[in-house]
Amino acid sequence: MSSNEGPITQAEQHFGIQLPPDYRHFLTTQGSMSQFVLPADDFLMINEVAELVDVNEAGEFQERFPGSLVIGGDGSREMLTYDFRQDPPPLVLLDVSAQDWSSAIHQAPSFTAFLEEFPQTGWKWDAPQP
Repeated sequence: MSSNEGPITQAEQHFGIQLPPDYRHFLTTQGSMSQFVLPADDFLMINEVAELVDVNEAGEFQERFPGSLVIGGDGSREMLTYDFRQDPPPLVLLDVSAQDWSSAIHQAPSFTAFLEEFPQTGWKWDAPQP
């Protein structure tokens, strides 16, 4: 059992969700990442499980985006966010100053797809909602 299993379960209970299996696997194996990804040359940060509660409670994300779970971002203003209003939850990009879900920019249908596509596409800034 990974040392992250307890904190993952606590985060799931805190937010009343079940994390997608591929993201859960990432948290138990790699844990986090913070790097420029080539050839896209975009910065990608995936938060540690220990940061999930603090990151999501900052900036009233839960109030502005019910059903959201911020898991990372571009290291600046853009937050990589699960949209748990849908099943399975896709990943979207939200600016920290966005007021509601209408500002969400679709990134990928799953964490696995996101990690596979990101080196080629980088952040998608005008992707239509599926």
